[in-house]
Amino acid sequence: MQTLYLGCLALGVIFAIVSVLVGDVIGNALHGVFDFVSVDFVNPTVLAGGITVFGGAGILLTRYSDLEAGPIAALSLLAAAFLGVLMYLGVVKPMHKSEMSNGFSMSELPGKIGEVTVPVPAKGYGEIMVKFGAANSLHTAASFEDEPLPAGVKVVVVDVREGVAWVSEFEKRRGVDL
Repeated sequence: MQTLYLGCLALGVIFAIVSVLVGDVIGNALHGVFDFVSVDFVNPTVLAGGITVFGGAGILLTRYSDLEAGPIAALSLLAAAFLGVLMYLGVVKPMHKSEMSNGFSMSELPGKIGEVTVPVPAKGYGEIMVKFGAANSLHTAASFEDEPLPAGVKVVVVDVREGVAWVSEFEKRRGVDL
């Protein structure tokens, strides 16, 4: 049994090292392969962690207790299941819910407040910066009212057409100053 425990522990350590070094490469190569598994608890991190705990607990109980092989295997399985559930509830599930992205849709731009970074001529294009969450994004902009907009002016996005944000000076539209 000690060989089984040692193999499980070694497999877990190897999995951890490989996932740190080339986890992204493997994840991108296998993207979508395991999507048929719809059970959230079947997660490589949880399974590998459980196998590692099973092996480690088995080795420790074999060396430092007077228990027989059956109770050691049962206690090792219980420890692996317990720590697997803790890992799932404490790490995997919260991380799955906390995915952050600075991605956005151009359809979200109308109504957003931005600042002119490259002057927008009356007829032509400039650039604005709009804050989305924690990130700033730059967009090609044109004047909605055919008036020049100098750099540093606060603007509101009125419309988006063909990837261009049509903007108007914010103070004129709202009558208030930021």
